Amino acid sequence: MVHRPAAELARITPRNSGFLLFDDIPWVGRAQEEHDAFTEAMRAHDVEVLYVDALLAEVLALEPARAELTEAVLADVRLGDALRRRVGDYLNYLDPEGLATVLVAGLAHEELRSVLTPAPDPPLAGGLVYALMDRHDFVVPPLPNLLFTRDSSGWLGDHAAVTSLAMPARRRESTLIHTIYRHHPRFAGTPLVYEPHLEHLEGGDVLLLAPGVIAVGVGERTTPAGAERLARRVLAAGLARDILVVPIAQQRATMHLDTICTMVDTDAVLMYPPVADSLVAYRLTAGPEPDSDPRLHPPAPFLTVAAEAMGVDRINVIDTGLDPVTAEREQWDDGNNTLAIAPRRCVAYERNVETNARLERAGIEVIRVPGSELGSGRGGPRCMSCPLVRDPLPGFDPQQGSPAGP
Repeated sequence: MVHRPAAELARITPRNSGFLLFDDIPWVGRAQEEHDAFTEAMRAHDVEVLYVDALLAEVLALEPARAELTEAVLADVRLGDALRRRVGDYLNYLDPEGLATVLVAGLAHEELRSVLTPAPDPPLAGGLVYALMDRHDFVVPPLPNLLFTRDSSGWLGDHAAVTSLAMPARRRESTLIHTIYRHHPRFAGTPLVYEPHLEHLEGGDVLLLAPGVIAVGVGERTTPAGAERLARRVLAAGLARDILVVPIAQQRATMHLDTICTMVDTDAVLMYPPVADSLVAYRLTAGPEPDSDPRLHPPAPFLTVAAEAMGVDRINVIDTGLDPVTAEREQWDDGNNTLAIAPRRCVAYERNVETNARLERAGIEVIRVPGSELGSGRGGPRCMSCPLVRDPLPGFDPQQGSPAGP
């Protein structure tokens, strides 16, 4: 599941880019071309691609879903009663496609002004809140970070985890995905192992290392309480037997675990060199009783704990071996944020020349895609994708989570 960037990206300006979590002002047309190249690369390797906006428009044709998402927008405490009524009237007027567009691209102050009729003075028709808004303000904020569909949900087997996004600019993303999973016929009956009202947890911090083994980063976006809640629920549902909680630096450049570490083979990871030997993991396993707390094991080096949990002798680390300046540049440009679409085959931004070369020397096929504009929101191919259904890993025993053969 992906989201092709559209009008919401055009809402980003130097004035609001910080709040909207973008480090630059993206060229929308080029970003769309780059995203089309990304999705075409996946289709060329037999990956089915679903688009969030299409799923959203389809689900908004169902009255319960439409009412749920409209109410979520109108619950914004910034609006006040008079403006809330006007916004509600406007949203109720839209067809499913138009409403889907507003829910993603937002609604600007001046756009609503044109429909505040009949009234002799449109600003007064929206009440005090609307009258005192700056003309550049958003009545409904846009969601440019919906581009990074990995963060708002993740799938563990046939269960979905709809996450709780930490940054105010992103929280409505989880609301949209939650409604799609609950109401769209394609996902009907999907059990949810996590939901948006719970502690902060983001999908970029959740790595599936092997069947039954999950790593969860704790840092800028995912809290220890969120990691613990996910572990408790996943272990209780029997979706995994080992949860490895990995503290990471609370910095913009390392906002998620997948900005410094991604899987590229069943026993190989790509890692940012400065952290490869410094990460530790707290291992959580099921308690003695079904309703008891997970058992917490003492911290130990992440790579050691991960190998033990995965049932392999060691994890092959591709640390790029770059000089410090190049490593820092390519980490900032999401060089470590690869998307594995099969063992030893990954999608990566073409701009990370040195990292990609090291991957290929290690026997990993690299499918290069452009990302000069897409990367302005600090996310790579893995961030831009939410796997819904995965093929079983070849050579792995799903009961043991360890290699079952050559």
